[in-house]
Amino acid sequence: MDTGSPKTGESSKPLVANNDDLRNDRFIPQLFTSVPALNEAASYLAETTSYITSCFSDFSAEPVSRDSNGQEMVTFASGETRGSLASNDVSSSESVTTFTESFNRATDVPPIHDGITRSSAGDSSQNASTLVQSAHTSQNGISLFQGLIERARRTVRGSADDIGWLQHASEMPPVEDGTGRFMEILDDIRHGLHKLPNSMVYLLVPGLFSNHGPLYFVNTKTSFSKMGLACHIAKIHSEASVEKNAREIKEYIEEIYWGSRKRVLLLGHSKGGVDAAAALSMYWTELKDKVAGLALAQSPYGGSPIASDILREGQLGDYVNIRKLMEILICKVIKGDMQALEDLTYEKRKEFLREHHLPRELPVVSFHTEAGISPAVLATLSRVAHAELPMVAPLSAGQPAKLPVVIPLGAAMAACAQLLQVRYGEKSDGLVTCRDAEVPGSVIVRPKRKLDHAWMVYSSLNDDPSEADASQVCEALLTLLVEVGQEKLAKKDE
Repeated sequence: MDTGSPKTGESSKPLVANNDDLRNDRFIPQLFTSVPALNEAASYLAETTSYITSCFSDFSAEPVSRDSNGQEMVTFASGETRGSLASNDVSSSESVTTFTESFNRATDVPPIHDGITRSSAGDSSQNASTLVQSAHTSQNGISLFQGLIERARRTVRGSADDIGWLQHASEMPPVEDGTGRFMEILDDIRHGLHKLPNSMVYLLVPGLFSNHGPLYFVNTKTSFSKMGLACHIAKIHSEASVEKNAREIKEYIEEIYWGSRKRVLLLGHSKGGVDAAAALSMYWTELKDKVAGLALAQSPYGGSPIASDILREGQLGDYVNIRKLMEILICKVIKGDMQALEDLTYEKRKEFLREHHLPRELPVVSFHTEAGISPAVLATLSRVAHAELPMVAPLSAGQPAKLPVVIPLGAAMAACAQLLQVRYGEKSDGLVTCRDAEVPGSVIVRPKRKLDHAWMVYSSLNDDPSEADASQVCEALLTLLVEVGQEKLAKKDE
């Protein structure tokens, strides 16, 4: 910068002010004396920015030194040193440059503008106190900012690090693909060839909210009864915790066995599969002679990203109050336990499976599907679920205790499947990803047909007669399970 003598006719205005000037005016020097409006705008901008940047200041800059006149000299990153400029006259353009450099240093030292220097007679203790206070403000601001960044990172990542964790877990047995054999069995069933033995009892375990779905597994049970098979639907409180339902299923199995002297084949859908697996892993020593096998259909054995994203801290549920809404729905409306949903999160599933593994000698078949996400599926109302929800007072006065509700679950599941596809790049049935539904050590069935998670729940008036219905799929899964059990028994005898 040229700091020589000023040109003739130009007014000389010092860029140095003492502390009195700073306390009285609290504005930067008059940089735009010929245009008062610009000067006021610059003053406002400078003060506002100085206040904001002081909250995020970094006091790691070079220390402030003093010249021979006792005035403070700020060392800039360029290596230049500026002290008192009271004896120098600069042009207005040079003043703007000086202001800009001082503006850029706002984050290194407490706000000091060129043209303003503080007298060495200032109160040093007050300056030190101000510096400490500014440092605390800076630290709080930085901590707050870092917390927001971490919260945003957790929200963006969501369940991306958890999906499919079972496939990478150590000491997990490999799976076997049984899709081909399943399709053969299903084709035989559709042509009237049924192979399920009547030497066993079939126990169907429904999933979450099944108490409010009067048609859940009803067609399957009716179909089995027509074939002369003993079939039961477990009347558990589906909105209870996994461990509570595991005890109830254990009691169901024992009651069936001691009453019929027949072993039990279990088929659990969604959370029902998780509940049934928990019963067998927790009470295997008492049930091993009473159970012939377990089939899990669309069960979140490894966990569900939907449950995790709703309930885990820092996730989507925190921002739209979904957590609170689910708590009201489960606990207040349908009188359930919030633990039922929490048990399906990745954190809870990892914790449970660390302590309770399915026995390796148990025949297991796991079935998962992918939901269709085409615009036609999203727009359709043909696939609906019939539910019954408790009436809320005073609407319940003089009315039935249950309110029948028709829900377009097909469209809802398609929307959820599209969300999981876009956010995580994962195929799912709308609630459970395909990778999380594969039970280690099981025979996996991966049909190509597009079926959403609620397919076994809703009733459709226009089902395609060329496709298998839910009861036929359940029959094929249990038939495959019988074959897997026979193979395991043969290998054991060998």
